[in-house]
Amino acid sequence: MSENDANYRIEHDSLGEVRVPKEAYYGGQTKRAMNLYDISHVSVGSFEHFVYSFAYIKKAAAITNHNLELISDEALKGITYACDELLAGKYHEHIVVDAIQGGAGTSTNMNFNEVIANIGLEHLGYSRGDYQHLHPNDDVNLSQSTNDVYPTALRMALYLMLEELLDSMGVLISILANKRDEFSGVIKIGRTQLQEAVPITLGMEFGAWSSTLLEDVTRVREAAKLLLEVNLGGTAVGTRINSHPKYTAKVIKKLSDLSGLPMKTSANLVEATQDTGAYIYLSGTLKRLAVKLSKICNDLRLMSSGPRAGFNEINLPPMTPGSSIMPGKVNPVIPEVVNQVCFQVVGFDTTVTMASEAGQLELNVMEPIIAYSLFTGIKGMQGACSTLAHNCITDITANEKVCYDGVYNSIGIATLLNPHIGYEKASIIAKESLATGRSVIDIVVDKGIMTMEEIDALLVPENLASPTMTKRKIFGIL
Repeated sequence: MSENDANYRIEHDSLGEVRVPKEAYYGGQTKRAMNLYDISHVSVGSFEHFVYSFAYIKKAAAITNHNLELISDEALKGITYACDELLAGKYHEHIVVDAIQGGAGTSTNMNFNEVIANIGLEHLGYSRGDYQHLHPNDDVNLSQSTNDVYPTALRMALYLMLEELLDSMGVLISILANKRDEFSGVIKIGRTQLQEAVPITLGMEFGAWSSTLLEDVTRVREAAKLLLEVNLGGTAVGTRINSHPKYTAKVIKKLSDLSGLPMKTSANLVEATQDTGAYIYLSGTLKRLAVKLSKICNDLRLMSSGPRAGFNEINLPPMTPGSSIMPGKVNPVIPEVVNQVCFQVVGFDTTVTMASEAGQLELNVMEPIIAYSLFTGIKGMQGACSTLAHNCITDITANEKVCYDGVYNSIGIATLLNPHIGYEKASIIAKESLATGRSVIDIVVDKGIMTMEEIDALLVPENLASPTMTKRKIFGIL
């Protein structure tokens, strides 16, 4: 053996021999996958919740198999030690296969099986690769298949990631609600089709954004709930082949106990092994959130545009110089980056949809790209919500005079006068305003139709949202 050969060990699989670096905790099948799938350059190990979920599953399976007298005390000791190490955040760098891969996730499952086996072997006093003492397939993967382990781990990881997304959403919603209260007295002109409509408060706009995102908290929780039903124990196609009759019920109970998640077995394991409905629902929910978030960012960019030649109703906090050539320019970089994340999530939804549709017969082999898309999308949405909340919304200020001047000079104020002077008279005044450049308010006051005090009463913030305001009430008749 040459000096170079001394750095490798020889492993065997069904296709023959594989040279594996001697110091690697992964084995031959992982090495083959590393050579094949140089695709995204994102390893499965970079998704920490996916690693934790696999570790929980492998530990639950080992304990269940041991209780059913299917593996030895030594095998249980080695596997549970290795899984606990993964759960402690160690050895994640040895989960090296590319997140995007063929084989419905078999390379991912085998990467975990091999790493767990080799960590366990060292703990038991053996060398890496001495699989006669603890085998990746016969011991670590006993009673399992990639086809039930991979989707179960995927669902668990997604559930855990959604909890973190919900936390970020909650912070953003709370900060928007704070701005709603802060800007409750700032009157501005509302716009429809980018044209002046009727007065509104700046606080109402921020409150609307808070409310619309709060709706999506409910939708995300609904999507998360669907993920708790899994096909673990169904093995290859849902028929439970190669597993003990009592294994399925026991392993789900153990998995729930270990992870703290209320997992439950699907009523039809054959259906569950091929179905991707929960992923489609979740992806659509993420797209819904992304579209709403992007719309909010579009509004922020419009409302802060200028500062001299735009709307200039609000000031976004200056985060970075905006140009390499134009001095003093500051761009809305936070809404811009959030927009881009949202665009990506919308694209991921198309990917998940097509991958789900491409499933055939008893298994959807496209789950790796579904996993990659959902993991990346959730992480992106979490970061986007947090970044928008802390680096933008928190420090937004209002240009109150600009907002009020917009109302005072707007043709849209004529609509507010309809109930008090009549539509026909309001239309005539609006046309005169357009023709002369004078404000509607000035014309109404000069003609003696209403006093400035009466108009000011209309523009009190609490009156803007009152559909029951009447001419009699405004003019103090009642």
